[in-house]
Amino acid sequence: MRLTSLADYAVVMMAAAARRDPGARLSATLLAEETGIPLPTAQKLTARLAAAGLLETARGTGGGLRLTRTAAAISLADIIEAVEGPIQMTTCVDAERHDCALEKACQVRPHMGIVNDAVRGALAAVSLDQLSCAPAQAGAQHWTPAFAGEQVN
Repeated sequence: MRLTSLADYAVVMMAAAARRDPGARLSATLLAEETGIPLPTAQKLTARLAAAGLLETARGTGGGLRLTRTAAAISLADIIEAVEGPIQMTTCVDAERHDCALEKACQVRPHMGIVNDAVRGALAAVSLDQLSCAPAQAGAQHWTPAFAGEQVN
């Protein structure tokens, strides 16, 4: 499993936004310059992130972009789903789809929901706050992502 470039860039942009003062207004241009992401891509991503409710946009004087919630309240899963849609390891996780040639005889399908939930849970356990921290310095606190429903401190 690999993130698409758009999802990866969205995480990079959101981490850059989270490193700013809370409530600070940013622009797609500023985020593009800071991250090295091409401006058209940054504009596309800010629109998707805003549509998903992760960024707030305002026009005019004092306008710009800002996080709608604290960085601690935004997860890696939130960002990925804003860009890619629901996290689904396989199409059989979607009960509405029946396009798998193996569906009738598949012994694994009943378990894929559990696998999917575990993957999504691991992504949900990583906060934007954790992703936006500077690399660990000597003596700095480290974090370990939680799995299978464990909580991250």
